[in-house]
Amino acid sequence: MIILADGGSTKTQWVVVDNKQTLAKTPTQVAPTIVRQIIAKGINPFFQTRDEIAAEIQEHLMQEIKGFSIDAVYFYGAGCSFPEKNEMVKSAIRQFIDAKIEVGSDLLAAARALCGKEPSIACIMGTGSNSCYYDGQTIQDNVSPLGFILGDEGSGAVLGKLLVGDCLKNQLSPELKEKFFAQFELTPAILLERVYKQAFPNRFLASLSPFLIQNINDPQVYALVFNAIKSFFVRNVMQYDYKKYKVHLVGSIAFYYKDIIQEVTKELGIDLGNIIKSPMEGLIKFHDENS
Repeated sequence: MIILADGGSTKTQWVVVDNKQTLAKTPTQVAPTIVRQIIAKGINPFFQTRDEIAAEIQEHLMQEIKGFSIDAVYFYGAGCSFPEKNEMVKSAIRQFIDAKIEVGSDLLAAARALCGKEPSIACIMGTGSNSCYYDGQTIQDNVSPLGFILGDEGSGAVLGKLLVGDCLKNQLSPELKEKFFAQFELTPAILLERVYKQAFPNRFLASLSPFLIQNINDPQVYALVFNAIKSFFVRNVMQYDYKKYKVHLVGSIAFYYKDIIQEVTKELGIDLGNIIKSPMEGLIKFHDENS
């Protein structure tokens, strides 16, 4: 059995896959079987220590896989783009599981899930955002996302940040502003506390972004979302050879705002490919075909 993990800043999806039929590589092999799925808290080595990551794994994963014989763990995660951060995650997993362990970025997961072995531009639009040119095997070019303070255009965190800023600076109608505060039981003081003084402000801000899709027919909301998504493509995707390769996207923001993404890419002359909510199904297929 193998474990695949899609670790984001907001949540981590662990999937245990029985791939023994795949490993046999017989003409009658069947698709790998998912034997367990676990949704747990997000894991990001930029915001957590090795011990904190290990505690998450022990609490949310280990009881769920008790008695399973694990051959390999493939962990793809936000913040896993640097060797020292990847080693931190490896070490946390190795504390509990004696198996082959590979750690890669969430961007590599997106590329493998979306493109398989086809050269393409792969993008993430979820709590954070990212993009790359993928040559069918490895990531060859990447515009640094820079996080939700300096970058992450079009992400849930940035959409939430823009929404909060517009509310606090009276850029939304009084009715819409009142509706926002009431729906989330917020005040200006609570908002500032959550953003500036509490942990994981990116998660908090992303949790507010559904308000935008719920009110997308409001002209002010539509303009906010359209401009934020356009900024993602202009500042990131258009730095690659976007005239030659299709652009594929994964993530909750990409999935729920796909109508606006289609409008933006049409305006910019970008060849839009697949839009999926989660990379897991594509990752299972990728590791099935390449085991």
